[in-house]
Amino acid sequence: MRLISRVIGAVFMLLLIIVAGGAVWLSVSPPELLKVGDGYAAKIVCSNTFVAKRDPDQVLADDVQAPGNPALKLIRVSVDRDDGVVRARFLGMFAPNYALYRGALGCTTVPDGDLQAARSAVFLNKVKAPKNDALWPDGDSVNLGQGEQDAKLASIVANPDLAGPAMRAIVVVKDGRIVAESYGEGFSKATPLIGWSMTKTVNAAIIGRLMLAGRMSFDDQHLLPLWSDDARKDIRLSDLLAMESGLAFNESYGNVSDVTRMLYLDPDTTSIAANARQAAAPGERFSYSSGTAVLLSRLWMNKLPNLSAAISYPREALFAPLGMYSAVFEADERGTYVGSSYLYANARDWARFGQFLLQDGVWKGNRLLPEGFVGAMRTPTKASEGVYSQVQAWVAGPGGSNAQFGLPTDTFWMSGHDGQSVAIVPSANLVVVRMGLTPSWADYRPQILLKRIMDVIKPATN
Repeated sequence: MRLISRVIGAVFMLLLIIVAGGAVWLSVSPPELLKVGDGYAAKIVCSNTFVAKRDPDQVLADDVQAPGNPALKLIRVSVDRDDGVVRARFLGMFAPNYALYRGALGCTTVPDGDLQAARSAVFLNKVKAPKNDALWPDGDSVNLGQGEQDAKLASIVANPDLAGPAMRAIVVVKDGRIVAESYGEGFSKATPLIGWSMTKTVNAAIIGRLMLAGRMSFDDQHLLPLWSDDARKDIRLSDLLAMESGLAFNESYGNVSDVTRMLYLDPDTTSIAANARQAAAPGERFSYSSGTAVLLSRLWMNKLPNLSAAISYPREALFAPLGMYSAVFEADERGTYVGSSYLYANARDWARFGQFLLQDGVWKGNRLLPEGFVGAMRTPTKASEGVYSQVQAWVAGPGGSNAQFGLPTDTFWMSGHDGQSVAIVPSANLVVVRMGLTPSWADYRPQILLKRIMDVIKPATN
């Protein structure tokens, strides 16, 4: 009996030593993957709490868990509403990472923990949206019709099989007017929603504004001083816009890769892509890269007189002219806009941007993008085998070509993680926005929704 007691005691002590050793290891040198997870959780909770005004516990349970990684269930998050700080820790103790709310600039990850430096890096005044009772897109009013076609469209956007799992918003714009819309439980026309990689297309439009002003060109080379002494000096702006720069960048998610390190471990999101080796000649290979999109942010920001002017530019040059008053474009800890991923806007404002592209970059009679710029967004590249365009947009929708789904050949797409999409169909004068929390494994295809909508409106276009 004593022997058994001694064995049990020895096993218990061994377990204590293992647990204590593991705790010390996680405290002193936690795996980077845990810090990535904590950074992801902190950022998502921060933006949805302070920008979208959602309940942080619900965001932690729904949005943070969406990737399906069981380790995410072990992350604990605390929200300090007074200081605008969100702290995330694995098991509530390990691999801490932080996010900070900075008002009109939304939230930023603060992986080095220097919250004070992040607070003082950048500033943008909040602007209250003017009250405007005019019909959308000039104002905020929507007058949905009562006819047979309107009823069919309302039925389509309310159909869960067509809307897809965890749909959060659908807005249908025909002939410049909202003709149908639908919102998921807990969401409304006012809720800012993250576009994820749809942000890339908006970021490109900001470059278009600078092109119109003569400050940038597709043929620009010698883009960064860091590249002046090697082959990267020959990379053109057009190569970056088409995702054909040849720069090495690992876009894999779910582990510690270039993209997760960029977003959740590095205070300067430009450093990884700027220091990347050239793996192929410019124009030779298509390689989708969020690092490239953030480099594009840095390049257009460098064209402004100073950081303050650059931070103000998206609002002044694009969001205010379009009336996108809900738009919150988030910057990294050092002040570079995260042009790959972090634009929040309500669904009607995403629809405004889609309508802007439908109108070839013209708004209220004013040309805001150079002639041919939106045309380049619709033009497929050879290196991408026809699925990606020359300017940060998709010619094919998620999971298949337009032809596969019976859609017009001129359809082009903005597309983002977790089921975000804006379909733009010039030949039908149609824009369809679909937002949600729909991971890729759900295999949702917005083309099916778009086709059903087109089947209803087609008779009216004859």
